[in-house]
Amino acid sequence: MSNVVVIYKSKYGSTKRYAEWIAEETKADLHEASEVKIEDLAKYDVIVFGGSLHAVGIKGIKLITDNFEKLKDKRLIVYGVGASPVREDAIKSVIESNFKGNMRDKISFFYLRGAFNYDKLSIGDKMLMNALKLKIKSKKEGELDEDSKGLLECYDNPVDWTDRKATEPIIKCINS
Repeated sequence: MSNVVVIYKSKYGSTKRYAEWIAEETKADLHEASEVKIEDLAKYDVIVFGGSLHAVGIKGIKLITDNFEKLKDKRLIVYGVGASPVREDAIKSVIESNFKGNMRDKISFFYLRGAFNYDKLSIGDKMLMNALKLKIKSKKEGELDEDSKGLLECYDNPVDWTDRKATEPIIKCINS
């Protein structure tokens, strides 16, 4: 097994939970992103970075993208954690927004579903989610898709989609 490190930037805990599962399964070192300096990564062959998604931005991803030239000879695996269902078009948007040029060919990206608990959101996130809720509620009943209906339901009923099995493709990628 090559030297593996799992780094994460978690806002509400789901990204950290996935990082812990991946590190446990692969016997990797585990670090919160704020604890890591680029020099610390030189000894690793495989670098896994997980960040929560905010719109299409991956929290903390600049650790990888700003230092890509120093890391490009390593195996780079990134996962983003969000509340939306897995959709290829959404994944493509995340990749295009976070990785430029040859980064897209070198970085393996995975999307994992996290959790949603309105009561635990920061004030700023509550404001954004309230704006989204108003936008969704302004639609006519027949215009609401299943995702919108599901999201509205989550405001009153916290939901956790995290699933250890969802890490299996990442673990397979690490071990390949």
